[in-house]
Amino acid sequence: MSDDFIIDDENLDLLEEELDEDELSIDTVGLPRPFPILPRKLSASGLYKASNRLIKLPIKSKFAEQSSDEFENEIGFVPGKKLPWGFLKEDLRLDVDGRYPQMQASGTIRTNFFTSVDWIARLKATRSPNTWIGNIWFKDGPANAMRHTRVRIKVKRSWFPHQRQLIAKFYGGGAPTRVRHFNFKSAYFHPVEFEYDRVSDVPAADATTSVATCAHPNRPATIACENLSLETVYRRAGFNVKKSGGDSSIPVDDAGANTTWSDAEMHDAMQAYWSRFANKAQWSMWVMFARQHDNGNGLGGVMFDDIGPNHRQGTAIFSDSFISQAPAGDANPAAWVDRMRFWTAAHEMGHGFNLAHSWQKSLGAPYGSPWLPALADEPEARSFMNYPYNVSGGETSFFSDFEYRFSDNELVFMRHAPSRFVQMGNADWFDNHGFEQSIPDQSSVFNLELRTNKANSVFEFLEMINLELKLTNISGQTRLIENAVLQEYENMTIVIKRDGMPARQWLPFAHYCRNKNMSAIDHGQSLYDSILLSAGKNGWDIAEPGNYTVQAMMTIDDEIIMSNALKLRVGTPRTDNEEICAQDLFNKDVGQVLTYGGSQYLAKANHALEEVIVRLPNSNAARHAQIALALPKLRNFKSLNITADAPDLFTALENKKAAIGVTKSDSAVKKTLDTLLVKEGNAAAETLGHICYKQHMDTYSKYLADSDTAAAAKTQQTCKKTLMARNVPEWVFANDAYAGGSASAKGGKKKTEKA
Repeated sequence: MSDDFIIDDENLDLLEEELDEDELSIDTVGLPRPFPILPRKLSASGLYKASNRLIKLPIKSKFAEQSSDEFENEIGFVPGKKLPWGFLKEDLRLDVDGRYPQMQASGTIRTNFFTSVDWIARLKATRSPNTWIGNIWFKDGPANAMRHTRVRIKVKRSWFPHQRQLIAKFYGGGAPTRVRHFNFKSAYFHPVEFEYDRVSDVPAADATTSVATCAHPNRPATIACENLSLETVYRRAGFNVKKSGGDSSIPVDDAGANTTWSDAEMHDAMQAYWSRFANKAQWSMWVMFARQHDNGNGLGGVMFDDIGPNHRQGTAIFSDSFISQAPAGDANPAAWVDRMRFWTAAHEMGHGFNLAHSWQKSLGAPYGSPWLPALADEPEARSFMNYPYNVSGGETSFFSDFEYRFSDNELVFMRHAPSRFVQMGNADWFDNHGFEQSIPDQSSVFNLELRTNKANSVFEFLEMINLELKLTNISGQTRLIENAVLQEYENMTIVIKRDGMPARQWLPFAHYCRNKNMSAIDHGQSLYDSILLSAGKNGWDIAEPGNYTVQAMMTIDDEIIMSNALKLRVGTPRTDNEEICAQDLFNKDVGQVLTYGGSQYLAKANHALEEVIVRLPNSNAARHAQIALALPKLRNFKSLNITADAPDLFTALENKKAAIGVTKSDSAVKKTLDTLLVKEGNAAAETLGHICYKQHMDTYSKYLADSDTAAAAKTQQTCKKTLMARNVPEWVFANDAYAGGSASAKGGKKKTEKA
């Protein structure tokens, strides 16, 4: 076949079947038949399925032993003997040509009904035609399911799908070389269905699902002028998009008397009107066009679907919001509105595919997928997943370079991440991704810092994690702020993401109603507080070994403040005793005892802490346990006592066989606390954190002061010396900065930076 092969009427239908339909819609418009449009070589990219056959290689081939970057010229595409049914079912996705090629290959190997492994390799072309080679840089699944580290791929191209074939050789990593034969399945990597439903009070023209790319004058000079649909956008991203055929109208009455929509109302509407709704993961998405959300004009679109076990199946676009209000003096307001509505729809649908915002990928969770940390932040990306007003130069700069596409990193994720990360209704997503008119990247008034005051934020297995919060006034002027603002958890969200697992929100065991005592905080001054991050109302949020990312968001005077993303690591168990202790330690009651500084009533939890001390006497977990057991004994402790003949608490209360009793303080704990906090002060400060260490030393000093003021003063001197050796400046102690709760460090800007 020559390079100038011409398509005539007889085989045009075959061509249309083979080529991406959006390619034909651009390249062939207005061209007569026949017409020369084909490239020099046919596309090799697409989805391949293992043929379930062994490869028959030439007798003289040394394919299994070779280590060069080339396949041998004799390698053919000859299927061999058929393998048993179900053996090594396998997919391979090749991404080396076509639209936006990413030079990646990926696949899924299913070794049986219960075990599978996903892999991704970065490819480069070799000197041999139609051959690529690369390192496998990502794996997800049992470690022993795939030990290979490299892959070599060779493709046989053909006009006819059933004749396209692929051979992949997996090798390296000390595993035996494995060669697999694949047949071409599809030019797309995944199938997906879209359904668009419109609320009855939204005009049909406002439910924008396509846009004229050249209608607005602010556009790239090289952009193709076309009528671009949402389906085409996602076909170009690698998905075989179909319409479910169930588009319908939703009565506005379903929104309630106010005619605006809450997330819960939209979720109910999705269940009632989406023709494909099911409580399961599926390659299908529902898009709802409504007039306005309950949040008002400032919310243009939202991925609202986070109710129940299956998330990311539904998105909503709000036509009567800021996305329908063109800037004053715009050259073509109507085109501006159409473009913004279209962009918002594609953006929210992108979240349905589990894409993060362009500037938030490094958070790893949120950003729900454990694969996302492999991506870098792209704050300047001209992508559907970036906010136009976030880039340098703002919205005008964004759209002057925007080509109606996703970034390369985003395409790698959509095409090659394990299917469950991307598929709607599968991997959870903890954020609803509302596209709001104005959420700043960072507050210009306050800075929120998360830290552990450990050298490397690495923790032993079973060691408790005390998270320190530092809120600094960076406004340039004195600000009035509530003293206990860092304990107002109603206005704070803390998210914990373990690599490879869904994100979790830390929830406190209790909420408090406080008198709002206010203080004036000068520029550069800070408030401090500490929380036990390991456990909360959800149970133990940090227990398993692995890498974690923690980030907090809080609201002060209607301003959103985002913290740094703090990386933590929890080590693996080193002894059998650690495994034994873990069985009883990771209990909600134990978390409460550690959070509240001890209990005289929760005997089972106290026993678990005592077991840690006995089995792991030199561990940091034992230090936390000893302190939790000792602190209640420094004071007269009130607890509920039940008489011996009462069968349970409720019977005891009903028959008045229970009463509040007082357990006297126990001076025997002085020896324990002297060892832990005084003699081993640096080790205690390392694992407890500076704030908790200072608070415990203050508590101990107050206890000593009742009988021995000299000993109390000596304890305070030891505390000061220990923390100063850990680079805490002296003025912190003079101003009582770490003493109990959200204390203010009033040392001026220069001193605050040293803290």
